[in-house]
Amino acid sequence: MSTHLHDNKGKLARFILRRDRVRILMWIASIALICLMVALAFSDLYPTQQDRMAMAETMKNPVMTAMVGPGYGLSNYTLGAMMAHEMLLFTAVAVAIMSIFLVVRHTRKDEERGRLEVIRSLPVGRLTNLSSTMIVAFGVNILLALVTGLGLFALGYETMDFQGSMLFGAALGATGIFFSGVTALFSQLSESSRGAVGYSFAFLGLAYLLRAVGDVSNEVLSWFSPLGWALRTEVYVNNHWGPVLLTVGAAICIMGIAFYLNSVRDLEAGFIPAKPGRKTASAFLQSPLGLAVRLLRTSIIIWAFSMFIIGASYGSVLGDLETFFETNEIFKQMLSVAGKSSMTEQFITVLMSVISMICTIPVLQMIFKLRGEEKRNHTEHLLTRAVSRNRLIGSFLLVSVVVSVIMQLLSVVGMWSVSLSVMDDPISFDRVLSAAMIYLPAIWVMIGIAVFLIGFIPKATGVTWLYLGYSFFVVYLGGLMQFPKWMAKLSPFGNVPKVPVEDINMVSVSVLTVIALGLMVLGFIGYRNKNIQG
Repeated sequence: MSTHLHDNKGKLARFILRRDRVRILMWIASIALICLMVALAFSDLYPTQQDRMAMAETMKNPVMTAMVGPGYGLSNYTLGAMMAHEMLLFTAVAVAIMSIFLVVRHTRKDEERGRLEVIRSLPVGRLTNLSSTMIVAFGVNILLALVTGLGLFALGYETMDFQGSMLFGAALGATGIFFSGVTALFSQLSESSRGAVGYSFAFLGLAYLLRAVGDVSNEVLSWFSPLGWALRTEVYVNNHWGPVLLTVGAAICIMGIAFYLNSVRDLEAGFIPAKPGRKTASAFLQSPLGLAVRLLRTSIIIWAFSMFIIGASYGSVLGDLETFFETNEIFKQMLSVAGKSSMTEQFITVLMSVISMICTIPVLQMIFKLRGEEKRNHTEHLLTRAVSRNRLIGSFLLVSVVVSVIMQLLSVVGMWSVSLSVMDDPISFDRVLSAAMIYLPAIWVMIGIAVFLIGFIPKATGVTWLYLGYSFFVVYLGGLMQFPKWMAKLSPFGNVPKVPVEDINMVSVSVLTVIALGLMVLGFIGYRNKNIQG
């Protein structure tokens, strides 16, 4: 009997691979290709050691440390050290996100949709589904590690040797395995896929925050973060394999807890019980807007707290910037584009572009919640009542737009309030606020794209996330890697004026707003006329 169950476990793992083969290949190809492209770009942009040492000087500041981690090879900034310093952390975050979505999709989400009940009716054990998912998660992350590591080594750069390249890939794979375990645990604790994703992303945000604070002020804190462990491998510099083993070991322990909880809980139950609702719904809850707010309430609260903390973490390092800029002529020449603005104000424009793109993540989740409810056939029940399609999509759109304003505002309040205690001459609140709010039209364009796709091509909504990833890549890394300006202009975030360094360009702001409104209107038209199960 045990052998038969083992065979079924393998069959189910192959079935999961069959279902997600396109997604998995896209994730692996995208992450590996980005790593290879960046390595090639670094080689072209910084061909000499002198060029690389000049870049190393620009990275010696607390904000860059908070963003990308400590630079272990700054004293000898080889191509390998540059690659590990500037790309390992962000790539590890991307791998963590991949693993979170993969595990939730085949555990809690399948459970919600009744698929796991069908599987359980077959000759399988209670742990078969979770075991198969973990086998696939392990396999995907190991394959990603091998492809990335071998690809980097195949470039043939002297300072990107075989050991360092394989360690780079291993650090990514270990991070993915760790967050697979964490997500498996939250899939047992939570009663819904939404909760599992929310808790997993909150843990990822906390890991990033602990690492950022620890890398800047107290390294002990970084050792409480799995992202901090990945950076302690010191890839292409000292090549420590210990943190990889620590990450995998911790992941196995967490998975053990997840397996135990899975073995003792009832199907569709969770260990964090949902709060029982009232016997009768309020008038607000009976409206489409009230329902949208109720469905998204937990995510809004978690992301609101996260954005405040992210803003505060960046605000905590602003006090050291002006002194650093005054003593670093190279960085001053690179950053100074407007004599009337302080160096700190100019750097805030960079921070705000990054924060705004992070804020876009929850905003898109809010509008895509409608698509999720549609897949579960929940919207059919609403539309059989006196609820129009325009009111339904409009409710989720309104929540999404309002959340975009709230997230930007909270990040500003967090940054400004903390900066008051660390800066001798703090930046005024209105200047920081204007630097953040100027990005709202760009965020609304992303919402407009989402609404348009929901209305006309609902199966292609994942393109929005790829576009956001592209925006982050060309806007944040574009200046560093000297991409052509037209590449940034293809993103709405690349068309936003850099306030307070630049004056507000009402033409670009107005154009972005009009584009956003146009996409939203078209999305409404498409949603009104389409097959609701699209």
